[in-house]
Formats: sequence, structure tokens, C-alpha cells
Amino acid sequence: MGFTDVFWIVFAVLSLLSVVVPAVRKKLLEGARLGKLKELEKARGSRAITLIHRQEEVAFLGIPLLRYIDIEDSEKVLRAIRMTDPDVPIDMILHTPGGLVLAAEQIANALCCREADVRVIVPHYAMSGGTLIALAADEIVMDENAVLGPVDPQVEQKPAASILAAVSQKDVNEVDDDTLVLADIGRKALRQVKGTVVRIVSDWMDQERAEELAETLASGTWTHDYPITVREAKDLGMPVSTEVPEEVYELMELYPQTSQRRPSVQYVPSPRRDDGASSAGLGRSWRTDRGP
Repeated sequence: MGFTDVFWIVFAVLSLLSVVVPAVRKKLLEGARLGKLKELEKARGSRAITLIHRQEEVAFLGIPLLRYIDIEDSEKVLRAIRMTDPDVPIDMILHTPGGLVLAAEQIANALCCREADVRVIVPHYAMSGGTLIALAADEIVMDENAVLGPVDPQVEQKPAASILAAVSQKDVNEVDDDTLVLADIGRKALRQVKGTVVRIVSDWMDQERAEELAETLASGTWTHDYPITVREAKDLGMPVSTEVPEEVYELMELYPQTSQRRPSVQYVPSPRRDDGASSAGLGRSWRTDRGP
């Protein structure tokens, strides 16, 4: 056997390992995540769902690729909710910069329709559409240093409220048609998002305070990336606590910043039935005791 033959044998083995090893590593990581989700479900008597976005990198070019809430995410979350009995509480772990309003609203609306408790857990941050989803929960469980964000709509990567403010400072005849169209879209977007916020918080907040909250979060009070802390969220009337389960932190360790794309929504792929473990104090009846 000559040097050339040895070279090609070694090359073939290394090529095979470059395919097999990442696949095995990915499979083991997915198994570890599902195992941790099962631990969380057993400890809290709930269905655990993750919506976690990290910055990805294209393996060959090394170009960073940001992940956001999209329709694929909402489809998977809605499927997980459908597979969960109505009287089984849901724990949703959120780690996201936001994303498509349509997808976030779909998830929020589905959570609002749940009979059992919905708890959104934010170990680090849930901005924009992530905050919209969090508002649909009966309880928002945040790390003491975690943040939420405003839900003000963006039109062509510009704040709708800022577009309206700019247009209002000029005579309409001095504004070009494209900007007027953007202003009209922005006006509608603001009205729609405010209405959505009022609707999804109406279960745990009275109408007047719900409208105030919607105005604060959606009308451009802050810049779109403004971090709303635990204290500010409580001051706004959100049902916030800081009792983040240790299993959630352990789960986040299984989502390292890697170069491989992975699903951002995961849950144990089987119907979740009420086994009696969640019957004590986990119903929605406690909601009526909670003030705005």
C-alpha cells in the first residue's frame, strides 16, 4: 500500500467522521434537552415549551445569522398546545429578540385561550414579540436581571410612532406620497397592536389600566430596544415574579452559541395528559384574587 492509498484512506475516514461526529453530538444534545424538559414538567406538573433564539453562524462562511420569531415557530408552538390537555398548565421558556408580529400574536392568542395556568419564564430577555407573548401569561417569571421590551410596531424598520411624529411636524403638501403611505400603515399598526395588548391582558387587568399599559408599550414611549426591568414591569402592573426554576437555567446551558442551526421550539413529542400532579393550586381560579 503506497502513500497515496494511505492518504485517500485517511481522507475518507476524516470525511466520514466530519459528518458522523456532528450528527451524533447533535442527537445527544437534543436528547439532553428533552430530558431536561421532562424534569421541568415532572417538577411543575406542566407542559414545558421552549422558544429560544440564539445567533447562528453559517458553517462555511462564518456569517452571523440572527433568529427571530417566525411562522414556523408559531406552527410548532400551536402544535404543542394542541397536544396538551386543557387542564394541564403550560410553562413556556422565552429567550428571543422578537420577530414577526403575526407569529407572536398567534402564539399569544393561543395561550390566552388556555383554561389552565400559563407561565412564561424569561431567564434573560424577551423583547418585542416575545413581550407580547409574555403578556398572554397568567404569570411572567423573570430572572432578577432579565428584561422585556416595548411592543411598538415597526414599519420598514422604522418605528411607526416616529413616522407619525415626523409627518405631524410638516404640512401635508410638503410630505412625499411614500411617507404618507407609511404614516397611514403606521397609524393602523399602532391601533392594531394596542388593541391586541388590551385584549390579551384583559383577563388579569381592568380595561382602564389595560389601555394605559397598551399606550405605554406600543405608542413609542421608549426606543424599540429599551430594556424593561423586573421593577418597571411590576410598576406597569404586569404579574411578574422572580422564582425561575433551576431546571430552566440548566436547560439554557444546553443551548450554546453554535455554528449549527437547530430548532428553536422544542417539547416532548407526545400528548401531555393530566396525571393529577398538577391538580393542587394550579387552576386558573386564583386569577380572580390577583389585583391589576
